[in-house]
Order: sequence, then structure tokens, then C-alpha cells
Amino acid sequence: MKFIDKIKERAKKNTKRIVLPESMDERVIDAAVKANQESLAHIIIIGKPMKDIELDDIEVIIPEESPMTDDLANKLYELRKEKGMTLDKARELLLTDYMYYACMLVKIGYADGVVSGACHSSANTLRPSLQIIKTKPGTSLVSSFFLMVVPNCPYGESGAFVFGDCGLEQNPTPEKLATIAGCSADSFKLLVEAEPKVAMLSHSTKGSASHADVDKVVRATTLAKEMYPNYKIDGELQLDAAIIPSIAESKAPGSEVAGYANVLIFPDLDAGNIGYKLTQRLANAEAYGPLTQGIAAPINDLSRGCSVDDIIGVIAITAVQAGNNN
Repeated sequence: MKFIDKIKERAKKNTKRIVLPESMDERVIDAAVKANQESLAHIIIIGKPMKDIELDDIEVIIPEESPMTDDLANKLYELRKEKGMTLDKARELLLTDYMYYACMLVKIGYADGVVSGACHSSANTLRPSLQIIKTKPGTSLVSSFFLMVVPNCPYGESGAFVFGDCGLEQNPTPEKLATIAGCSADSFKLLVEAEPKVAMLSHSTKGSASHADVDKVVRATTLAKEMYPNYKIDGELQLDAAIIPSIAESKAPGSEVAGYANVLIFPDLDAGNIGYKLTQRLANAEAYGPLTQGIAAPINDLSRGCSVDDIIGVIAITAVQAGNNN
């Protein structure tokens, strides 16, 4: 069974209500129909779909017509009035920016998660979620990761990896990088259902190069080990030393992570974004994300180059994440 099929089976066992606020994108509508046919979630679409197709059991909420809109506007006003929100502005946001509507549905408990980003930027997807849903209790940082599945790959967990952070934190401090490592390990454990082995990546392995960028990863590794003693974490490691056992033996002998890493933590957003796209395009890998971690409910972004199958996969992943929030 393919990896994503296992995720889908888990989603089917615990039906969640997932909102898709991009009714203006044909790929999203096609994905909604197929996800509904597969019983992956109860799908809620915000806005009148531009594509005239049979939506079967899919729930469609048209903000201009919905009896919920006035109540949501009042609640959004109460949430944000100290930040200068007015009731008129709250209503305008709900009618013109459907991501706000989607997040309010999650906030009031009507829905369990949101998938967006097919035709909007990450900022437009995440800003409303941070304003309305906010971070998980005890979590100070929202970051992102990609779930990568590489076909016919002997590395990682039978080709499955978590790459972090590839979508949000531009140049994380050692403290943030350590937090990303721990959160990414949590995400791997939830979604892959295997033991995370976390590699803090660098252009250096165990002191082979000297630079401030290397120092940052060394410090982050020390912090991550202190903060998450329940996980196997090591660094600094070059990519080949992190995933290939024979190279790990010579470059990082004695490491319990080197050669077997399945969670790859990139030192900055440039490296992470380039890394996941290289893997996706050159290795024909499935790339699901950017998925978020640290928000109080699963709000997941999409690459604007996503396919219908990518969206379906993220819907299933979001449903599994929502099930873990119970």
C-alpha cells in the first residue's frame, strides 16, 4: 500500500470537517469531489464554486447568503477589537477573504481544519489563522514542514521523510531551529507512525568546516537534545552523512542518527525550499505541504503549483492531524 493510502485509511476511520476556502480554483473543486467520494472528510467549501459540477454531500457555504455570517462577524469583532477591528471591517473580511471565514468556522468548533494556498500566498493563508486560532498552548513558534515520499528509496523510513522548515522561518535562530526540530519529530511520529531520527543539516559534519552558519547548527543541536531528550537528534551533519550508512560510518562514527535520519532539519528557508523542490522534481517524490505545526488546529498551506492529487493528500493529512487534536 502506498504511503498516502495509509494516511487516507486513517482519515476515513475518524471523519473530520475540513474547510476549503478557495472555491475559485478548479483544482480545489476537483479535489473536494474526489476526497468526498473517498470519504476522507466532511468537506466544506466557502463560496460558490466556479465549476458547475455535482457536489453530492459536500457542504457549500456562501458567506453573502449564510445565516452564520452575522454571528461570525460579531465573534471576529470581539476577538480582534483590541487590535482595531470594527464590526463593519469584520463583516467585510468574512465576505471578501474566505480564509477568515474558514478560520472562524474552526474557532467556533464548526470545523476541524483548513486546507488553502492553491491560489493564495502562504502569508494570506497563515495570517488569519495566527490572528484567530493562534498557537497551541505551550508552543511559542509556528513552523512548517513537508512530508516527502520518495519512490523506490532505501533511505529514511522506506522513502518517507519530514523536511523542516521549508516554508515559514527565513533564518531561524538556534532556539527556533531547535524548536523546529522537536515539532518536526512530533509531526513525523504522528504521520509516519515510526521513530523519528532527526538530523540537523549543515555544509559541515562534526566540525569539518568552520563558519558562523555551522556554529548556529551546532548550538541548535545542543538545545534540541536538551529540549527533546525523548528523541534521537544529532548534528551538525551533511546530507549524505545524515542518510547514507556507509558515509555516516566514516564521517560521523558512533552517531545514533547519522546514516538513518528520517527528519531533516534545514538551517534556513533557502536550503529547505531548494531541498524539497529538488527532491520533488528530480526524484519524482510526492511532496505534501507546506504543512504547519504549532497552530492550535491544523491549518495547512498548499504550493501554488499543487496538483489535484496533492490537495487530496493534504486533505487526508489535515484530517489525521485533526484527529490527534481530540
